[in-house]
Amino acid sequence: MINHTEYTVADAIVEELVAAGVEVIFGIVSIHNMPIYDAMLRNGKIRMATARGESGAVNMADAYARATGKLGVVLTSTGAGAGNGAGSLTETWNSGTPLLHITGEADSNYIGTDQRYIHECRDQLKMMEGANKAAYLLKRPKLITPFIRKAIKEAQTVPTGPITVSIPTNFQAMIIPQNQLVEVATVQDPEAKVNLPVEVIEKIATAKRPVIWTGDGIIHSGASEELLELVEKIQPAVVTSESGKGSIPENHPLCIGNFSFFPQFEELLEKADLLISIGVRFRREETNGWTSPVPKNHINIDLNPNAFNRNFDTMYGLVGDAKAVLQEINKALANREITPDTSYVDEVRTVRQAVRDSLCCTIKPYGDIAAIMNEQLPENTVLITDVTIPGYIWANKLVDIHEPRNYLYMTGGGIGQGLPMAIGAKVGQPEKPVVLVAGDGGFMVNAGEMITAVQEDAPVIILLFDDGGYGILKYYQEAAYGRKTAVDLKNPDFVMMAKSMGFDSEKVTTVEEFEKGLANALESKKPYMVVVDVEAFGILHYEDSDEYIRSFRPHN
Repeated sequence: MINHTEYTVADAIVEELVAAGVEVIFGIVSIHNMPIYDAMLRNGKIRMATARGESGAVNMADAYARATGKLGVVLTSTGAGAGNGAGSLTETWNSGTPLLHITGEADSNYIGTDQRYIHECRDQLKMMEGANKAAYLLKRPKLITPFIRKAIKEAQTVPTGPITVSIPTNFQAMIIPQNQLVEVATVQDPEAKVNLPVEVIEKIATAKRPVIWTGDGIIHSGASEELLELVEKIQPAVVTSESGKGSIPENHPLCIGNFSFFPQFEELLEKADLLISIGVRFRREETNGWTSPVPKNHINIDLNPNAFNRNFDTMYGLVGDAKAVLQEINKALANREITPDTSYVDEVRTVRQAVRDSLCCTIKPYGDIAAIMNEQLPENTVLITDVTIPGYIWANKLVDIHEPRNYLYMTGGGIGQGLPMAIGAKVGQPEKPVVLVAGDGGFMVNAGEMITAVQEDAPVIILLFDDGGYGILKYYQEAAYGRKTAVDLKNPDFVMMAKSMGFDSEKVTTVEEFEKGLANALESKKPYMVVVDVEAFGILHYEDSDEYIRSFRPHN
């Protein structure tokens, strides 16, 4: 038996996590991380949420961090275990989620020896470097405290992202001196202010056709109130990136929403005399392949100085936290008499309705489903959309998000991560309804995590759109080649499967049945799956206008 009165590397790790405010760790126990699990048990201050796979565990920690604004932490095994989490870590990297991944490693004297030590990986550190913002290997056990502290800080430093730390198994139970590492915080000048060029304020105050484009920078900085204050002052059109959904309530009359690549908005943007972009990455799929007609007068606000001119030219790049910068802008505008152009405001409202009508007309009856969701879901609902046609085409646009951190999606495009992300979000925000929109093909990737939702008392609602295969790939293949292959799937009886996992479940074939099914799910307060029979509702078809499709066709 191990003498638990001694202070170990594992104890130091747990102490640093507790000091950093960590309340939950997602993961899977292994012979290569048992000392850390035992240290958490003895410490008693961290909840241990057990997933059914390392991939799902990373997704849970990712979503927990996105939904709460806290550091996500995941604990996995060595080699294959760490590798299983690598795909989900790339999603975390794409989303810029502050996450600490702690993984075991072979005993220190076996690393790189090719002796086939259990769970050995040829180069685990290099594998992890490819999936993370950065990855580190502990080489000196007595330095564990500054090692972990540095990793936590780096994960939360702009640009935020996942950090992997590999801890050799033989180090974890090693006895080390218990000491205190004290850091003196840098004293900030209380009089320090964000310096704004006079020209910036002048351009904002005199703009007649302003547009604000918001991203997740608003959400990360908690700047929604400041954004709303600016919107009420200058009456702009507001468009959001997908990551920025919820930065402003999407039922606001000036919020066009996540429709940046729709022609109706692009026409409005082309006539704009000012664009203020805040914490926006300007992703390829949201800008029609980076062809959006961004006006010359472009004020870009971002905490990351490398964001400026990355995808579109910037006239004024304001480096700083969105909340702090917007506070200064609002102060500067407070005493300015600004009279918005009522005809422009009316035009914005017309465009807002036009993009929604255009999409609903294309996707009937799924527009009716979105309307039911808007009617029934409480305003504090957290919505997760997996990579599936319903999520990709309409749920991420037509289902309104009213609060920051209440919309999560796969920024990196990997399928099947929605279910574990829903679980992580529910663990982090237990008082909010959490609803997942998923397709049958991607859902089966991590279907085993359904039992994790039950075990961890995370009653999520799953809206499973069953079209018998990889629907979005069917669409791409048929549009590009006129035929399809390897995309039709044999599925289980999802209702029976869900019930065997501890979920209540039902299948729906009409809009009316969906309306009742969603109401039942919300009323139950238990894990619930509504299986939507897509064949009964009708398969969606789209115009061949996607740049991805054109790129797959043979060309000279």
